[in-house]
Amino acid sequence: MKKLTIYLALTLLFFCFQMSSQELAILKYQGGGDWYANPTALPNLIKFCNNNIDTTINSKPETVEVGSSSIFQYPYLHMTGHGNVVFSDEELDNLRNYLLSGGFLHIDDNYGMKPYITREIKRLFPDTPLEELGAEHQIFKNIYSFPKGLPKIHEHDGQRPQAFAISINNRIVLLFTSESDLGDGWEDPTVHNDPVEVREKALQMGANIITYAFKN
Repeated sequence: MKKLTIYLALTLLFFCFQMSSQELAILKYQGGGDWYANPTALPNLIKFCNNNIDTTINSKPETVEVGSSSIFQYPYLHMTGHGNVVFSDEELDNLRNYLLSGGFLHIDDNYGMKPYITREIKRLFPDTPLEELGAEHQIFKNIYSFPKGLPKIHEHDGQRPQAFAISINNRIVLLFTSESDLGDGWEDPTVHNDPVEVREKALQMGANIITYAFKN
């Protein structure tokens, strides 16, 4: 009964903030992975969105911890890194409640994160498998068109880019992008020296993801 009361209170808190909020936050997690990677990525993506798709997102994203009730203040959470990820049972409960209440989590593998985060996603939603999104999904065409699906930004292992999702009631609540590294494409040009057209593709795909998160 106590858990239900807390869940309902957090759900109400989330919807109160969601109705008036277009904000992003970086998700801080335990396990040793570098959750703080790509420090210029989200600020650049926010600037691109505010300039091109009429969002009014705060230019400096906040950082929130997985187990904190603060996550319910943000309709969009971003998570990245290269290494290990570990969620406690309490953190899993909090994150699950957030996602089932209308929240959205984008996990962008910065290279090396996949085996750890997919393990934790199975714990988060044990009865709902990650499914790859086809190129026809609306997230690839709601603002900018990506006829082939998720763009390839960095080579890494040379494998094709893939977007996986957990969907609840036909709404993506968790998006995991792999072998693309969108975040590197969002960073300042001098960080990776990516060509302008590559950075543009990364930012446009990021804008599509944010549009989906805010409107669904």
